[in-house]
Amino acid sequence: MMLANTGNYRELRWFTPWSRARFVEEYFLPRMIQEVTGQETVLFGDAVLATKDTCLGSEICEELWAPNSPHIEMGLDGVEIFTNSSGSHHVLRKAHTRVNVVNSATAKSGGIYVLANQKGCDGDRLYYDGCAMISMNGDTIAQGSQFSLNDVEVLVATLDLEDVRSYRAEISCRNLEASKVNSYPRIKVNFALSCSDDICVPACEPIQWRYHSPEEEICLGPACWLWDYLRRSNQAGFFLPLSGGIDSSATACIVYSMCRQVCLAVKNGNQDVLADVRRIVNDETYTPVDSQEFCGHIFTTCYMASENSSQDTYNRAKLLAEQIGSYHINLNIDVAVKAIVGIFSMVMGRAPQFRVYGGSSRENLALQNVQARIRMVLAYLFAQLSHWARGMPGGLLVLGSANVDESLHGYLTKYDCSSADINPIGGISKTDLRSFIQYCMENFQLTALRSIISAPPTAELEPLADGQVSQTDEEDMGMTYTELSVYGKLRKMAKAGPYGMFCKLINMWKEICTPREVASKVKHFFRMYSINRHKMTTLTPAYHAENYSPDDNRFDLRPFLYNSTWSWQFRSIDKQVSNLESKEGKPVLEDVD
Repeated sequence: MMLANTGNYRELRWFTPWSRARFVEEYFLPRMIQEVTGQETVLFGDAVLATKDTCLGSEICEELWAPNSPHIEMGLDGVEIFTNSSGSHHVLRKAHTRVNVVNSATAKSGGIYVLANQKGCDGDRLYYDGCAMISMNGDTIAQGSQFSLNDVEVLVATLDLEDVRSYRAEISCRNLEASKVNSYPRIKVNFALSCSDDICVPACEPIQWRYHSPEEEICLGPACWLWDYLRRSNQAGFFLPLSGGIDSSATACIVYSMCRQVCLAVKNGNQDVLADVRRIVNDETYTPVDSQEFCGHIFTTCYMASENSSQDTYNRAKLLAEQIGSYHINLNIDVAVKAIVGIFSMVMGRAPQFRVYGGSSRENLALQNVQARIRMVLAYLFAQLSHWARGMPGGLLVLGSANVDESLHGYLTKYDCSSADINPIGGISKTDLRSFIQYCMENFQLTALRSIISAPPTAELEPLADGQVSQTDEEDMGMTYTELSVYGKLRKMAKAGPYGMFCKLINMWKEICTPREVASKVKHFFRMYSINRHKMTTLTPAYHAENYSPDDNRFDLRPFLYNSTWSWQFRSIDKQVSNLESKEGKPVLEDVD
């Protein structure tokens, strides 16, 4: 009766909600079902099931999250058990909200809530993370796993219906409301959930929900999503351009975590996973035991050096590849870069230069983009042919490694290594990725990550200064990754435009920035966001993990052609800055930039 139609969901495109509350009609069954059940019709509509000993009601997915959920009036009408067949996708830190919503469904009015949730990749950007649970009278009774490679998990609990009835008897206001509710049609079912001799069967006691940390969620969720994608795509593994930076290293660690999960599932007797492994590696006798050894079968990493690459990043990539066990390739792209730039110079009669050699900003950016785009071309070439060259069957899926903050800002080259088949970290912030790298370093004993996490993020596309990196991401962007996360949440989740964001940030940042400084930061962000929004139309499909994702395909549907001057909004900001400064007795300037 209530359909999800925001964010990632477009259920009204495919379905029509049932709008006749507490009404049922007789529905003629197809003949194939008539032959099985021996009945011609079935009652269809908004009703509940009455057994000999209790009453059951059903919600579907979104109905649990609605402000006027059906379980409210069902509970007042005497329904004691609620079921929910849910399709709730994973988002970092969302499990707390889901558990609280389920427990609150039975806390106010009593009852038993049974939530079953989908598991696995939906064939798109979402990962459904299980977390089946059973709740009674506001307490969690049973918890299912959140991340696993098992297709099906059955959760069982034994509960006493009398506990529901005694709980409800103590809530006098609930009983007064129950006397006024409109009754649901009851479909009588000739069986009971309990039996007369179960008095000695012990009832389950409440438990404390065990939550994963955000670092564990990053380690497990995208890893399960990658495995689902790999086994269903019939490819032979993954190919990753490994730069030695945090983002590509985090992607490599997620693949390594996937290999660990696969080996664990096989060790625990999961024959479906074993069958998928043998099909992927094309060996009917192979059994993965060691995660590093398995990683070498299905994961190829490649360091694509240029004259602007440092020895430090080369060493970091090489050491990390050794520690996770990937098949690692080192190559140099300078020959291809010079060939492409040489074609341009031969045709146009001018040779572009980097800024440090006297070139303009346009020349500087174009020369960076050539390097980045050549890396994408080489990534796909090696993904298609590297197994062939090694005498192995199959091709590889190219993995991207642009984080959600870079996508929001547009700090990426269109059609560079951010362009790939899928991206496991595209919905994760830089801040969370740094914490994840720290988690992997401590829990997987990947010592190579120590130097990676301590190095400043850099694209390494501009010339080195005395062999050292002179270019950093945050200096290029003109803002920090921490600031970008704040901008992203205000833009998407708080629905703030330039002026609205400014009004919020002058209070949030009042201890560290003046209103004029806040105005300058907000303006710079919205200029860059609007100039680069077109890049979101070609963004690599990424694991959805943040509610401020700028994904243009199904989640963040917005124009990709903006007026980047934001003249009306920026004038409003300037006016407000002037008002604030005049109140403080500061000299008023005409414009904020």
